[in-house]
Amino acid sequence: MPIIEVVDLVKTYGGKVAVDGVSFTVDAGEIFGILGPNGAGKTTTVECIEGLRSPDGGTIRVDGLDPQHDRAKVRTRVGVQLQQSELPDRIRVGEALELYASFHRDPADWRDLLARLGLADRVKTEYRRLSGGQKQRVSIALALIGRPKVAVLDELTTGLDPQARRDTWDLVEQIRDSGVTVVLVTHFMEEAERLCDRIALIDAGRLVAVDSPAGLVSRVDGEQRVRFRPSSPFDVALLAALPEVAHVERHGPQLVVTGTGNLLHAVTSVLARNQIVAADLRIEQAGLDDAFIRLTGRKLTE
Repeated sequence: MPIIEVVDLVKTYGGKVAVDGVSFTVDAGEIFGILGPNGAGKTTTVECIEGLRSPDGGTIRVDGLDPQHDRAKVRTRVGVQLQQSELPDRIRVGEALELYASFHRDPADWRDLLARLGLADRVKTEYRRLSGGQKQRVSIALALIGRPKVAVLDELTTGLDPQARRDTWDLVEQIRDSGVTVVLVTHFMEEAERLCDRIALIDAGRLVAVDSPAGLVSRVDGEQRVRFRPSSPFDVALLAALPEVAHVERHGPQLVVTGTGNLLHAVTSVLARNQIVAADLRIEQAGLDDAFIRLTGRKLTE
């Protein structure tokens, strides 16, 4: 039995539909991503799962429990890192963990938790003096302090620098490896592609697709791009005429050739026959952003 079941979830605000008939399941032990643009209904969906909001339609089960009718029990099974959460500036890290541990009957050892998250040397540090990445680690620790079966991480790496983001990704994988199911809410394609076993694409409150990252990408029909800077001008119609090529675009001094099949060989053969050197050549396979465009008709950031 899935650890989370969402069936025909509906949530409205003042007549505006925020979540419109969303259904999916989450299997125990996986990292399940909920991916979509800002305002798509991602956070509302997980807040209904957590019991923080009451749905206007549909059913939800978390470990067999109804988040509304069994709210207290659900909260012992679900740890939450909210999209926006702050602690008092002057509270020390150890004080915050000790306080949250007191809310649970059988909390994890918060000192061990901080050590595993790389914060053992920050026990006496005031919250306001932590870096952005360290604050996110504290929020993860607070979500795990109750030994949950499910950890919901909402926009976990927003605002972090690239290195802190990748460090946080490693932590998410460690959480899954410890036996905790992770629901990851994000609008970062790279994050979802790197971490998630399966992804629910949500756009304008509706579920677009649920599949593995590779499964979603495969819906783009194996499309790929060859990007390069030609050493001298030449007629791009020579490339556009190739059967492997779908279209050719100019981006300043660069050419981007999109197509399928053995695209690279076809392009480089034409260039060689015309004595053109392809500088800064890169091969770009289709990714989640391409899948999102194919399934929704627009870019994730629009």
